[in-house]
Amino acid sequence: MDSIAITADVARPPGVRVLGRRAAGVALLAAFGVALLLAVPGLRGLVDPVRDMSPGWLALAVALELASCASFVVIFRLFFDRLSPHVARPLAWTSMASGALLPGGGAGGLVIGGWVMRATGVPTSWIVRRSSGLFFLTSAVSVAALVLAGLAALPQASGAIEVARDGLPVAGGLAVAGLALTLPRLRVRRRSARDLLAGIRDARAALARPSWRLLGAAGYLGFDIAVLWCTLKALGAGPPVAALVLGYTIGYLANTLPVPGGLGVLDGGLAAALILYRVPAEHVAAAVLVYHAIALWLPGLGGLLAYVRLRRRL
Repeated sequence: MDSIAITADVARPPGVRVLGRRAAGVALLAAFGVALLLAVPGLRGLVDPVRDMSPGWLALAVALELASCASFVVIFRLFFDRLSPHVARPLAWTSMASGALLPGGGAGGLVIGGWVMRATGVPTSWIVRRSSGLFFLTSAVSVAALVLAGLAALPQASGAIEVARDGLPVAGGLAVAGLALTLPRLRVRRRSARDLLAGIRDARAALARPSWRLLGAAGYLGFDIAVLWCTLKALGAGPPVAALVLGYTIGYLANTLPVPGGLGVLDGGLAAALILYRVPAEHVAAAVLVYHAIALWLPGLGGLLAYVRLRRRL
């Protein structure tokens, strides 16, 4: 099958391939624009919550989201070190925008970023391997945060229900980590599968070679969680850190559903998870709505502008 696809691609006139890439690029721009427009009606619900928020907390939330975006650029450049900074930076923003605006979350964003990289002539095998490594490393940080938050919350749990509520995320996180560590030992035939599994080894190798860029993985998650804490604090509900981290990481599982921008789905998932961990319900809906607007529009608009700039270079 692979050889047939390659032969068909080579037989096609070069002009057709160029036109196809341009058409796909325009389609991606259109998808970004449509996703942002779909988010506009939800902004009407922000008027009352923002009116009740302290401007200082709101400004801090915006600054923290920008810090989260910058952190992703830092860790992105660690894995895609073969790319020049002038290409790597807008590619990182494009991946973030894809993850925020299009279905599939962070994994979908890396797929779009890989497709754009392929247009630069970078080998597909290297793109798959490094994208896999980046995905597994950032996912490992999320799993570690989930496990640590659950362990921190367990001593305060009383009764079987609360122990299960705080303990199940710990058990689930450890199970996922164990599975990820055993995957590279599997023997697979398909080259694409081997490249994906090699990404796990790349992630482990990155951790074994300390670099200041590894802080980007922690900052990407940590600053984003801090944005949610700021929106809650601005409405008078600053929850314990452990409860916030548990609610955030569990609630974000809803973002894996194929809904552009996580509209409605992410809000509901985050709100339900935070209420489960006893964050005051009267503040949750408004705080999550403001958080989602910041987490959607900042990387979305930044990625849209970065992609327009990147297309000129390509």
